[in-house]
Amino acid sequence: MGLNALNHFTIRTADLERTKDFYVDVLALPVGYRPPLGFEGYWLYCGDIPTVHLIGPRAGDDAPRASGPTGLFDHIAFSCTGLVEMKARLAAHGVSFTERVIPRDRQTQLFLHDPDGIAVELNFPPNETV
Repeated sequence: MGLNALNHFTIRTADLERTKDFYVDVLALPVGYRPPLGFEGYWLYCGDIPTVHLIGPRAGDDAPRASGPTGLFDHIAFSCTGLVEMKARLAAHGVSFTERVIPRDRQTQLFLHDPDGIAVELNFPPNETV
């Protein structure tokens, strides 16, 4: 038995619509089917998989939802294509990022933060590195 793929991650957002807009408008993840769970939220899809779950406040949930430090949660990583287009998209949305090229295989990585302060890593194949 082994781990085969990322199923999903869930973000308890400080601002549900703002976070949804970031993942939809900046990273181009589409909103898809989400069962009626009794509280606000979105499921955002990578291909056919609802990978990003965003949740709003739930009844009885009075824990603080402040953007910023995320405890031991460090980052979310996606395998991507379209490096040039993504850099243009990030610039168009005013999202700052850092870029790193892995010396061994020339893979390009972009690092940015979502509106809740969660680090996002975007990995592009070597043939897209310039």
